[in-house]
Amino acid sequence: MKTDVKIAQEAKMLPINDIAKKLGIDEEYVINYGKYKAKISLDYLKKNENKKDGKLVLVTAINPTPAGEGKTTTNIGLAMGLEKLGVSAMTTVREPSLGPSFGIKGGAAGGGYSQVVPMEDINLHFTGDFHAITSANNLISALLDNHIQQGNALNIDIRRIVWKRALDLNDRALRNIVVGLGGKMNGVPREDGFDITVASEIMAIFCLATDLKDFKERVSRVIVAYNYDNEPIYVKDLKAEGAVTLLMKDAINPNLVQTLENTPAIIHGGPFANIAHGCNSIVATKLSMKLADYTVTEAGFGADLGAEKFFDIKSRFADLKPDGVVLVATVRALKYNGGVKKTDLEKEDIDALKQGFKNLEKHIENIKKFGVPLVVAINNFPTDTEAELKKLMELCNENGVKAVLSEVWAKGGDGALDLAREVINICENEKSEFAPIYDVEESIKDKIETIAREIYGADGVDYTTKANKEITNLEKLNLDKMPICMAKTQYSLSDNPELLGRPEGFKITIKDIRVSNGAGFLVALTGDIMTMPGLPKVPASNHMDIKEDGEIVGLF
Repeated sequence: MKTDVKIAQEAKMLPINDIAKKLGIDEEYVINYGKYKAKISLDYLKKNENKKDGKLVLVTAINPTPAGEGKTTTNIGLAMGLEKLGVSAMTTVREPSLGPSFGIKGGAAGGGYSQVVPMEDINLHFTGDFHAITSANNLISALLDNHIQQGNALNIDIRRIVWKRALDLNDRALRNIVVGLGGKMNGVPREDGFDITVASEIMAIFCLATDLKDFKERVSRVIVAYNYDNEPIYVKDLKAEGAVTLLMKDAINPNLVQTLENTPAIIHGGPFANIAHGCNSIVATKLSMKLADYTVTEAGFGADLGAEKFFDIKSRFADLKPDGVVLVATVRALKYNGGVKKTDLEKEDIDALKQGFKNLEKHIENIKKFGVPLVVAINNFPTDTEAELKKLMELCNENGVKAVLSEVWAKGGDGALDLAREVINICENEKSEFAPIYDVEESIKDKIETIAREIYGADGVDYTTKANKEITNLEKLNLDKMPICMAKTQYSLSDNPELLGRPEGFKITIKDIRVSNGAGFLVALTGDIMTMPGLPKVPASNHMDIKEDGEIVGLF
């Protein structure tokens, strides 16, 4: 099998203007970034705001394992499969971060014969959105430190600055730093640190804002620090929101590209699925729903994090009503959840599959709690045996859900035809009764308790002294009536990454609460969530290069 980058380089792409014409987008709304990339002006979305929306399908997955699940690959392949059936479809995904691309994962634009292209551009600088977000984040930092240097009229307590700088690379050395050294002319010394760009609140706001005006209003509400009277200091206090919004004037427009089979694709935004909500931008999703009969989108990590946040945060803010869900699982990953070591996953093991199925079973239950019809996509691997696939389909059937084999990695859209037919079936014949699982007007603890019990299967929630103190403070500041963004490990339904399958008899521990006031949610931390990753011993970047003729190698 060829590498992903080799397959992508052999793709026969259409000029992006042809893709735009296929969608019926007038040329005046297309902002070209070369021959195969473009931005679509938000004016087009405003012009068509009364046009009927197409169906919305969310692709999510079981808890991620080292065996891999293939969520993005399934998303892209499903959109191509729908188009092969004569249905107008688009895929909408997040923009890859340079950190993971150069770190462990390599590229993040699908895989095999189910990719978005131009793959190299998408995985590198693309249209500059992440650079704009990084600059906007760091402008706030610069203005904050300058205000302190110039007399600190806001009486900012430099021990309680909560805003960090940002960089879209994995660099552990920047997690905790000291700035302002070198004497009086170089600033006020204080502790600081860097988050990776995708963990910045600017990224979360970028993906939740409906236009530049909304973006500006949200940015103005961002809390950057507290003063000596325990009052929050906002971006608007620094008079920074106008300049920050100016930096985002081009980035706010969604990016149009295509799949290997020339199916239209919108790629825009990419917040962390831990510290933020892990979904592409609202404007990208809404634009796609105006352009196609079926929009296929996704959310980060497993359904306990990504799907829950898609439903309780993104769908709530955007007034979306998903029509169907594709829940991705693999035989290999389920056997891993059933106790099989990664080195033994190629061996047939029906008992381990049955044991590991409990993880998928819980995710099926959770999707049903939101009232959305679903289908299980079995992402097929060559090592899957006929007996294992048959047993998995039987187990899904016993849980009232159809399971369909997906072979998009090897066959592209042709490998998703059965899945596409079933997606059309559930969206057309099963009515979505979607509703979030909690009311934002409930108390912070009630909202957290609901997620912990209903989605994770926990027996309850414990709070540290620090978390309780912060909850009391947020209630006093009237900052408690927001959705909850749970920050926990992606590897388990619990807050312990070692507890695979479907853990029982556990409680989760909330260590701290952070407010993302501009984004509009509260982050409940269950552990030490890494907002600036480090590089592995052998980074993926070690194998990347560009040859004299311009050929890129090793990207994935």
